Amino acid sequence: MKVKKNIKDIVKEKYGRIASQSKQQNETSCCGSTGCCGEVDYTVFSEDYSNLQGYNQNADLGLGCGLPTEFAKIKQGDTVLDLGSGAGNDCFVARAIAGDQGKVIGIDFSDEMLEKAKENVQKLGYKNVEFIKGDIEDMPVESNSVDVIVSNCVLNLVPDKQKAFSEIYRVLKNDAHFSVSDVVLLGELPDKLKESAEMYAGCVSGAIQKDEYIQIIKDSGFKNIEIQKEKKIEIPDDILLNFISRNELQEFKNSNIGVFSINVFARK
Repeated sequence: MKVKKNIKDIVKEKYGRIASQSKQQNETSCCGSTGCCGEVDYTVFSEDYSNLQGYNQNADLGLGCGLPTEFAKIKQGDTVLDLGSGAGNDCFVARAIAGDQGKVIGIDFSDEMLEKAKENVQKLGYKNVEFIKGDIEDMPVESNSVDVIVSNCVLNLVPDKQKAFSEIYRVLKNDAHFSVSDVVLLGELPDKLKESAEMYAGCVSGAIQKDEYIQIIKDSGFKNIEIQKEKKIEIPDDILLNFISRNELQEFKNSNIGVFSINVFARK
């Protein structure tokens, strides 16, 4: 598919712009459904973190599709790796659970996001949280070194999901586990949505079928696979109409096709 040839550059560009915005600005101006970042509302999937211990407003850009740390079974002293860590939101929540004896690593390939995350951790004064630059398909992380991996609405943006889950398997310790929030599909999206780079960077057209997603996890060697939470996402009509006609929109809404956020757990 043509859009995937340069999808990493597209994602870097879009999330680099978002990094310069606050969550409120993302919702109401530049990166809202009609703003300068394109036609996708990047906050449409997000959930409320504000009551979680470790939450930091400066690190919350409203870009997730779940609360993976709530399901991740993190213990005191764990080493936790957050894939696509952005401004650090999930990392700071994970640190509150892992405690001072734990270690949290955030990995991201956007320089702007990394800069924002490092500014945040410096302000907070945490010594056991670090942010590193890297690609989820080829992580600069030692094999068999991590207790828990979390990720929030990021793996759907990775073109080679099989390679990503193989890397997750590699860096986890034996009997360690991951818990990730992600976007999956039931049924096929209209072609115009699948071909749209904007919708890919907004998490929708980069998603794959739910059964295929679970099969990739199985094929990577994981066991005890469990869908911990599942929720249908209603994409606003005004966003979809940027990519498909009104007639196509009605057909889409009348179909059994659905976009879902899921939280998946699996053990190595």
